[in-house]
Amino acid sequence: MSVSKAEAQQLLERMIFESTDPQDWVQDVWGLSPLLGDSAAKLLDSFYALVECCPEERLDTLVKSLYREQLEF
Repeated sequence: MSVSKAEAQQLLERMIFESTDPQDWVQDVWGLSPLLGDSAAKLLDSFYALVECCPEERLDTLVKSLYREQLEF
């Protein structure tokens, strides 16, 4: 069963940020260090850009591969 681009993004967000909203994560990092917060904001923007431009089939493969790896640990 394949996942849509929106589902893939949600799954990746859960995997990366766990139960924290990605924007809240950026704000938390920013609160610790403005320099790191700026980098965190750029990283999140890059994440969204990559999800947007990546073909749905590749995202599906990536998500399944990452979840498979997590199950092995």
